Amino acid sequence: MRIMLVGDVVGRAGRRAFRTHTPRLRTERKIDVVIVNGENSAGGKGFTRKALDELYAGGADIVTSGNHVWDKKDVFDFIEDEPFLVRPANYPEGTPGKGYCIFPFKARNIAVVNLSGRSFMPPLDCPFQKAEEILAEIGDTADIVVLDFHAETTSEKLAMGYYLDGRADIVVGTHTHVQTADERILPHGTAYITDLGMVGAHASILGVRSDLVVKKFLTGMPVRFEMAEGPAEYAAVIADIDDAGRRRTRIERVMIREEEHRA
Repeated sequence: MRIMLVGDVVGRAGRRAFRTHTPRLRTERKIDVVIVNGENSAGGKGFTRKALDELYAGGADIVTSGNHVWDKKDVFDFIEDEPFLVRPANYPEGTPGKGYCIFPFKARNIAVVNLSGRSFMPPLDCPFQKAEEILAEIGDTADIVVLDFHAETTSEKLAMGYYLDGRADIVVGTHTHVQTADERILPHGTAYITDLGMVGAHASILGVRSDLVVKKFLTGMPVRFEMAEGPAEYAAVIADIDDAGRRRTRIERVMIREEEHRA
């Protein structure tokens, strides 16, 4: 089985790039399942119905999220009804939505889990303990387990990778919007990367207009961020799993940079 995990889709430029490149990649690379983090897809923060539908139309099978999941209030109108939209599972009991889903593909069930880190992030329940609870709850109902760990620090993401090594098939980090170059198969077989990166305007700072971010750093004053437009980068990984032995055989980075117009 070949699973593609796509980094945080940021704003209109990211949605356009996702719609443009995902169908081609699915065909050319023979992708079976696409998992994408969409928490920045609507104006850089959160989900709208339109933004979520664009991700599905572009080829997303499962959509994960993170700390911006609640930033657009209309998400409450549909999150309970979306079987393959997940939010961090370590929100307190009673939070709308679900922290993981089971996606059926042919004769396999794929569990896709979403967790949020706690270092320099909103204070939520312990993601390590929650991961343990979810694995026990899933039991034998899933043939493949995938985790999107939405976290800030490399150390916390690496710790989660090693904590679940051999128990989850794929562990990927999201949130920083910068793709890391440390994709690997961990000692007990888990496919891992610290951060997938983003799908968003390439000439930007994490998808935001660079001049506005620089102004904030220079002045220390509040600045209204606007999403950058123009040619995009598309960051993802492709992970191969041997169906017969459930061995994670390969993980490969994907980086597409659309043509830039230079002065």
